[in-house]
Amino acid sequence: MVPVWIRIFAKGVRNYYSGYPICVSIEVTHSCTANCRHCDKGGMKPNEERAEPEEYVKRLKELRSPPVVQISGGEPLVRKDIYDVITALKDGDELPYIIFVTNGSLLDEKRYLKLKEAGADRISISLDFPDKRHDSFRRLPGLFDHLSQIVPYLAERYGGCDIALNTAITRENFPYICDIAVKAREWGVGISYSAYTTLRTGDESLMLSKEESERLENLMERLMRMQMSGYRILNTPCMLRRTVRYFKEGGIPNCGAGRRFLVIRPDGTMNPCSMLPHLIFNSFDRMKEFAGENECDSCYVAIRAYSDRKASEFIAEGRLMIRLASQDRKRWTS
Repeated sequence: MVPVWIRIFAKGVRNYYSGYPICVSIEVTHSCTANCRHCDKGGMKPNEERAEPEEYVKRLKELRSPPVVQISGGEPLVRKDIYDVITALKDGDELPYIIFVTNGSLLDEKRYLKLKEAGADRISISLDFPDKRHDSFRRLPGLFDHLSQIVPYLAERYGGCDIALNTAITRENFPYICDIAVKAREWGVGISYSAYTTLRTGDESLMLSKEESERLENLMERLMRMQMSGYRILNTPCMLRRTVRYFKEGGIPNCGAGRRFLVIRPDGTMNPCSMLPHLIFNSFDRMKEFAGENECDSCYVAIRAYSDRKASEFIAEGRLMIRLASQDRKRWTS
């Protein structure tokens, strides 16, 4: 059987050169158990219109079945039919590769096993600080204590290779990005990083100054050394350096929103990205018209960082994934 990462790469190349998205984020709900300072999706949305699982499948087929799908929110675990959504997307196949993004507040062993049984490939759990400051940033008391119990428990019992923390870098937490990597290793899981943007909330106080960006650059170099020494940091060095560039220059040009990646809303309609919720499309042809004129450069969030790259960088990521997989095999056999 062809390894799944080769199939992901092959489908990614096909979509890359034919103008279809490589990654799609399905925001299955905008309701959330938290009210994070850097996000606009806090609180519950009781009258939210939500598509049925089959409607999401139909939309992905229109987008030529992108190889990677991110299930996000809001908090996707508030949907009672979330397992049906994942099962429908997988349809008995290895692809799409499904990344399930959660704040972890509702995650327990039973839900983890149901997510895996349904077909989730990676569980991505948000962590903004390596301690209880995470609670105040997420405005959710007790969250860090919960994560510090459930994450290492799941990693020890089930291997941890399919669990990763994710950290959005802000002015408040950037000094601690290496400490968060240490915490991820302590818990037995991976870690990935992305950049805060003001597009969601308009809060400039969380952006880094020029001087702070210089400090971030030094910390990123340290992260890359940690990665080479065996820390399971999932970003490629190119992505980490580009994150620094984003903060230094205040933007990254040539965004591929609506082409390399896009967002499916809870009701099944589409946005080019989460930061443009007012731009709603019901067909990919209309979306492509926007993509051809898009000049926005104001974010470097995870879905853009992973999707909006040169072909050579995808090859470099493949090498990184092979190295990490080798490390994982050693963990399982040691």
